[in-house]
Amino acid sequence: MKKYKIIALTMLTCVSLHTWAQDDGNITGKVLDKFGNPVSGALVLIENNPLTRVASDKDGRFEIMGDKNNVLEIHTSNDAVKKVIAHPGKPMTIVMDFATEKVNYGFGLQQTNAESTGAVSTVYADDINNRSAFTIGNSLYGNVLGLTTLQKTGPTWDQLPSMSIRGMKSLSGNGILVVVDGLERDNNYNVLNYITPDEVESVSVLRDAAALALYGYKGVNGVVNIVTKRGKYKSRDISFTYDHAFNWQGRKPQMADAYTYANAMNEALSNDGKSARYSALQLDAFKSGKFPYLCPNVDWWEETFRDQGASDMATLSFRGGSTKMRYYTMMNLQNDKGFIANANSNEGYSMQEKFSKANFRTNLDIDLTPKTKMQANIMGVLNEFSRPGLGSDDLIGKLYRLPSAAFPIKTEEGLWGGNATWNGYSNPVALTQARAYTKGHTRSLYADMSLRQDLSAITPGLGASARMGYDNIASYWENHTKGYRYGSKTVTSWVNGVPTEFSSYTGGTDSEMSGDSKLDWQHRSFNFQTNVDYQRQLGAHNLYTMLMYTYKYDNAKGVNNTFYQQNAAWYTHYGFANRYFADFTLMASAANVLATGSKWHVSPTVGLSWVISNEGFMKNQGVIDFLKLRASAGVLNTANIPYNGYWNETVAGGNGYPIQDNFNNGGSWAEGRLPSLNGTTEKAYKYNGGLDAVLWKGLTLTLDGYYERRSDIWVNTGGQNSAILGASSPYANAGIVDSWGTEIGLDYTRSINNIRINLGGKFTFTRSKVIEMLEEPKAYDYLYGTGQSLNQIFGLQAEGFFIDQADINNSPAQQFGPVKPGDIKYKDINNDGVINDNDFVAMGYNSVCPEIYYSFNLGFEWKGLGFNALLQGVGNYTAYLNTPSLYRPLVGDVTISDYYYANRWTPETPNARFPRLTTESMDNNLRNSSVWLTDRSFLKMRNCEVYYKLPSSFLQKIRMGNAKFYVRGVDLLCFDGINLTDPEAMGIAYPATRSVHVGLAVGF
Repeated sequence: MKKYKIIALTMLTCVSLHTWAQDDGNITGKVLDKFGNPVSGALVLIENNPLTRVASDKDGRFEIMGDKNNVLEIHTSNDAVKKVIAHPGKPMTIVMDFATEKVNYGFGLQQTNAESTGAVSTVYADDINNRSAFTIGNSLYGNVLGLTTLQKTGPTWDQLPSMSIRGMKSLSGNGILVVVDGLERDNNYNVLNYITPDEVESVSVLRDAAALALYGYKGVNGVVNIVTKRGKYKSRDISFTYDHAFNWQGRKPQMADAYTYANAMNEALSNDGKSARYSALQLDAFKSGKFPYLCPNVDWWEETFRDQGASDMATLSFRGGSTKMRYYTMMNLQNDKGFIANANSNEGYSMQEKFSKANFRTNLDIDLTPKTKMQANIMGVLNEFSRPGLGSDDLIGKLYRLPSAAFPIKTEEGLWGGNATWNGYSNPVALTQARAYTKGHTRSLYADMSLRQDLSAITPGLGASARMGYDNIASYWENHTKGYRYGSKTVTSWVNGVPTEFSSYTGGTDSEMSGDSKLDWQHRSFNFQTNVDYQRQLGAHNLYTMLMYTYKYDNAKGVNNTFYQQNAAWYTHYGFANRYFADFTLMASAANVLATGSKWHVSPTVGLSWVISNEGFMKNQGVIDFLKLRASAGVLNTANIPYNGYWNETVAGGNGYPIQDNFNNGGSWAEGRLPSLNGTTEKAYKYNGGLDAVLWKGLTLTLDGYYERRSDIWVNTGGQNSAILGASSPYANAGIVDSWGTEIGLDYTRSINNIRINLGGKFTFTRSKVIEMLEEPKAYDYLYGTGQSLNQIFGLQAEGFFIDQADINNSPAQQFGPVKPGDIKYKDINNDGVINDNDFVAMGYNSVCPEIYYSFNLGFEWKGLGFNALLQGVGNYTAYLNTPSLYRPLVGDVTISDYYYANRWTPETPNARFPRLTTESMDNNLRNSSVWLTDRSFLKMRNCEVYYKLPSSFLQKIRMGNAKFYVRGVDLLCFDGINLTDPEAMGIAYPATRSVHVGLAVGF
């Protein structure tokens, strides 16, 4: 009988266990990103029991103990967070959508898109790392809403792009702040040149008062927060990428050949009433090429640069960890071989313009105890770069100036070409083959560590953090210089079209290589941050509040280059019923560059948001998946100053004006600038309204409109004072600028069977208006910059060119020197019968920052075969044409471009684009005018890519996680009205580089 009782009890227990398993069993599922790809290493935990946690595997799958009353909390490696109600008994599919993505404000403050109130746009790794750029700074063209990024051309190590957020807003500077993982690094944007795209998880652009409140004086113009990759829970990933590029220079300036140059010079001299420089025999020799050493015709650009360069980039990274320790380690190697032709013509060393860099990063997350967490980040960079000759040789400038007919590359005797007009150190080929080389080394270390302590033992929800960071960056230069002899022959007599007599010229001396070295520049900085915070969820109420203190020390090579700044802040975030959110910040900031008694200033901000899609009336509709309205307002101060020590009166050398006759052996002193007293800080009154929405489970929309007033801007009071004052006028907080604009972002992602489609676009419009800048009185209202946009261009309105002397006599008198037929004729704006400085008017836009910045992307993938492209453009952007030879030829013995020669004024072409040729500096023609302005708008294909991902079924057989092969084109196309040069390479600049890349990316 006892035996049967045992059997019955066992059966009852099994039934009970079966029943329990339905409610309190294993919860299974998988975590996917918004594209439908599995998310590995995601942390899955039970909200009310965070010690119960697991990690998703490489297929995104997880299994955790729980019941139907539990709430699962999912954290991914890119800081996205999502909470869902558990459904035991059936597999769950959890998609990390837009609402779950993290908004990273820095300082350890992270909120999901659903609960944030600030205007923050974010781009993630997949969109950053498809341009094959060496640096993160050159990976962001058109990628992030609200960020205007413009390319800079030059040597590889010097291609730091210009960046602005919401355009130009101040008379005193519009530079943005760059932080890495929420910590400000150096003050010179060097970090943009050192961080590689491979190590970046995301880049966030903080734009409004609510988002910028915690950055004190430095955040007023906007912040770019670069977030680097971190480890994953219970995973181990190894990845390797290799990229090889074929590079070439696009739109090299086309300079006139020797025959065209000589004709142009003779024509210019004739226009100036002077004798011709080149005889008919010389012209024939230039054209025929019979006497290349006596009448040379050298294409200096083609002789100096080769047609193609190459670069390589390889990255090896390790990412993974356990529940108590996570790691991300990356090693990156880069090199670029440059475009200098015949760079190895000297034994023992190269004169190539080359670059190499090694980059190392390790990010660690360690749970020292269940309540004590540590992060440690370190990045080290070693790079080496070299170029031919001395930096002061100005190789590019000489390529823009030197005529084809100046001299041969070398004489028949083997001397480098040179003469009395253009000496041998104007010879670009000699500079790249005989001048030796200059080498630079940059070494940088970025390190920081933080501790996070849970203080819930004191009271639930209490915590504290501390973080320290140290940067040390230094650049060293080595000069290795040689001198060389140069010369040329000039024909002094011709017989029957053949040179018979010559004069010779020689200069320079041959010298052995010599050199020196120096510390070119150095930057050190120290960061310290600490905060105490409190977070509680009480029913429908969610509260987070924080007290924070930060300190930053910067020191650079030189004197008066030590700066301190500190901030003390109170920040509170409140949410109700997951629908209504508010942020309040009170920030007090101080800086040592401000006058005593005016170092501390307080900045209050507020942000509000309403998640409409979480309202009950939005539950039963299938169009809107997420909808949020945002608004923010606040006052931010900034420590922009006119100059160091502005509160002191300056005294300078008196140029003979005696203040103290016996000072310094009879020297004299004079009053310099008067002190700027009772100063305050420049203030930004920021207002923003925005909308975030996700529609039809794939279309993401972001819309923002903003208005900002800058007041108390430091401006010079000289315009309000008479010159009889006798001293330079002080500065005063009197400047006022208004700016406003709108930002629109669209992204559509959809997967249909085996096809994934991604389309998107971004559009930014910004405009400014100067309200006050203490201008001097003007004769006419239209002359004032006040009331115009920042950096508004002013010029004379051209009405064509003078046809003849009668036209000059019958036109208003132009008071910019004597004029001749072919010179620019200006409009008499005020109808006073003369053309002078009172006839300048606003025209075009500005040449610094476009008002319109936009981009659009498209991509699709089918069974691993994919294509994507990004196009980016600008509008309301003006170019000022003042480059020697291209637009200002022949004056000062510079050459002339084919474009100018074909579009110059002659009596036969009275409606030409440019004025007559001249060798004289014509003040009239060189005045700012509509002749020298042109539309700088452009549309570029920034990158396009065709790729193939090997199928997972095949990869599993060879124990590989992923493999991708690709071909990329970078900056291949540009549509614009400049044509002569790239619109981002105006002035004396390196040609823009275009490239085709082949590469692979594999993971294990």
